[in-house]
Amino acid sequence: MFDWDDLRHFVALADTGSLSAAARRLRVEHATVARRIAALEAAAGVKLVDRRSGRYALTSDGQRVADHARRIESEALALERALLSRQSDFAAEVSISAPPQIAVSLITPRLAELRKAHPQLRLRLLGESRMVSLPRREADIAIRLTRPSDTTLMTRKVGEMVYCLYASKEYLGSRTERDLEFIAFDESLDESPHQLWLKKHAGKRPIVFRSNELSILLAAAQAHMGVTVLPAFAAENSNLQRVEMEDRFFKRDVWITYHQDMRDNPAVATTAAFLAGCFRQDRSDPTSAF
Repeated sequence: MFDWDDLRHFVALADTGSLSAAARRLRVEHATVARRIAALEAAAGVKLVDRRSGRYALTSDGQRVADHARRIESEALALERALLSRQSDFAAEVSISAPPQIAVSLITPRLAELRKAHPQLRLRLLGESRMVSLPRREADIAIRLTRPSDTTLMTRKVGEMVYCLYASKEYLGSRTERDLEFIAFDESLDESPHQLWLKKHAGKRPIVFRSNELSILLAAAQAHMGVTVLPAFAAENSNLQRVEMEDRFFKRDVWITYHQDMRDNPAVATTAAFLAGCFRQDRSDPTSAF
């Protein structure tokens, strides 16, 4: 008999192609994934994967098992969401996925309000930039800067993320505009709208430092390394100075999304309404923070 947990780990490996990526999706150690795959192969009595230089390629039997397992996973998750939607109380855990700086600066400072109103509600707040799968319940609610195209998701625009260019006063005082250098996200975010906006302003001037984490870019700008693009709320309490350009700021829409099967779950609906309140801002100044 197959163990469903073994199949679940196998689906993650089949979808991602490596132990480490599957482990990140499932939030387990990669050794756990390897152990589960070995147990599934032993139960099946056939070889499901070829192990080549750290990559796992599915055998023909493995591909057939993966196709069946994905359908099983889809049905199991649909059943789980259906049962959760029938829960009528707040004695549940709601997981939220949000970009790290949003989680730290806009959501966490207000969590006590939600806790006071609903003391039975338990929250898990995940600061991560990746696009989690809501149908797989990698999170119950996601904060995203791009509107999801999945028609099974409930989506609501709740605000705008205002970006500006920033540098330290000392750095700007030591350089002419022509000599400015820039700090950017790494290549994984090269096609993101705010990165393209920064690169447009940089032009032929050099990008001298890159990172995958916004807080590191902020720290690098504070260390006088150059000009970077930051959300206005992230730079609000820093000692950085806004760099005045012809187009002074850039905006991205902020979306709250969750699976449509969860729309009647009171814990999810209440948490989503609370999150929307975290993004209300004074619109009298379009460059103001949330």
